[in-house]
Parts: sequence; structure tokens; C-alpha cells
Amino acid sequence: EDEVLRLAASLDQGSEHPLAHAIVQEARRRDLKLSTPTEFESTSGIGVRGQVDEQKLLLGNTALMDEAGIDTQMAHHLADTLREQGASVMYLAAEQQLIGLLTVSDPIKASTPDAIAALKTQGINLIMATGDGINTAQFVAQQLGIEEVYGEVRPADKEALVQRLQAQGKIVAMAGDGINDAPALARADVGIAMGTGTDVAMNTAKLTLVKGDLRGIVSARQISQATVRNMHQNLTFASLYNALGVPIAAGVLYPFTGMLLSPIIAALAMSLSSVSVVGNALRLRSQRT
Repeated sequence: EDEVLRLAASLDQGSEHPLAHAIVQEARRRDLKLSTPTEFESTSGIGVRGQVDEQKLLLGNTALMDEAGIDTQMAHHLADTLREQGASVMYLAAEQQLIGLLTVSDPIKASTPDAIAALKTQGINLIMATGDGINTAQFVAQQLGIEEVYGEVRPADKEALVQRLQAQGKIVAMAGDGINDAPALARADVGIAMGTGTDVAMNTAKLTLVKGDLRGIVSARQISQATVRNMHQNLTFASLYNALGVPIAAGVLYPFTGMLLSPIIAALAMSLSSVSVVGNALRLRSQRT
């Protein structure tokens, strides 16, 4: 068991994926001596490959093993059982032979169910797309009440999903934290990165949730809606001042009432217009989410 973990952790030292970090962290917790990998290569969304201690290793999901022609049949039942319990399962192969399984359990954050419920209440259609196995994805989605789920998807698949939804006329927000999410984050109308994720995701997205708390999406929508309402109010104020002031200043009422707008009053009205708009905008500082 320790040797399987040591080899996997040695290989994963070159990866930025959160699952890789978990494997490396566990190996170090057990005081296992890690080797430096060579010929390291990350295969988008399905795993990594490289050489450790003169052994050619593959570490990833079923798609990576199938692509490499490695037989995983003997481990299918165990892997499916683990996935049904919500664990992410990775196969480790050495010299084209399966030598072990590694599982990482990523518990649902306590704040996530509240965030999901709030978004659904606001009429947002939620979709889960993950590189994890479909059984793992369905287990997590069931806990959160998400009905549309896609498992073992690659970065290109996530981007294609965003494009398909946009082609249906939908406005798409994509939340992700990894390198594999970057294409979809860039393609989405609003890309949302987790502050606890990779730099690539944060640089690609338009919005970053510093603490990686999905309730931040709810807060961001509330602040955005309040801002748009405020903009409409400010435009109304400005239009009202101009609609009243400009015709009077132009002498529209002069033939009937002899009234002209004094330059002093006009200047005061313009100042008042600016003050009202700025004052109304400053109300956003008290916006609570």
C-alpha cells in the first residue's frame, strides 16, 4: 500500500490538481520518501504520466487507462463501489500493468447546500460537469439536489457544454478551480474561479471567490442586481433633470408665462443632479448579502 502511494505521490509532485495535492500530502504525512519524476506529462482532464525510479507510470481515470490499453477489469467492481460512496478513484499502472487504486474523498462543504438551494430559488438551472467518474458525480449531485450531471468529462467537453448551452440562448456562468476548467471559464459569459484553486483558473475567470465559498455566487448576483437597479435610478434622475431643465432654459415657457431659467438656478440644478446621482450610487456601500 505504501509503495503504491509513494509512486503515485512521486509522480503527482509535478501536478497542480487538487487531487494530486491530496495524494502528495498524505504520502508526506506517512513520511514516505518521494522520488523526483522525469518525463512528466499531464493528460488534460484524465490523469498524468511519467517515469519514477525507472518505471513508466500512469495515474488517472478509466479514460486514461483505456487510452493506454491497460486492463482494469479486475478492479472495476471495487472502483465502482468506492465511487458510489462518493470517492474519486484513480488507477495506477506501472510498465503497462495495473498495480493499484487510489481514492480521494472530497467532502461537500457545509456552506454548499445553502448556496445551491439559494441559486435554485432564484431560478438558476444548475449543472455538474466533472472529470470524476459518473458514479461519484451522481452521488455528490444527489446530495445537493442537482439533476443534470456529467462525469469523466475532459476540458474540451466542458467548453463544448458551455457552447451548447449558449447556442440555446442561455447565459452561462461557469464555476471551476482547476487548469482543466480554464477553457470553459474563458468561454462562459461569466467565469467564476475559486480563490483556493489554481492561478490559471483565477487568471482566466472574470470573478474570483476568495474563500472558494459558493455562497459568494449568490452574493455576487445580489450585488450585481442592486448595481443595475441603481444605474437605472441614476439614469432616471439625470433624464428627469434634463427633461425639465433644458426646455425651460431654451425658453419653451417664456411665451406663456414669461419664465426663463436663471443661469444660477440652472447651475444649481446641474450640481443637484450630480449630487443626487452620486449619493444614490453610494447607497451600494450598505448593500448586505
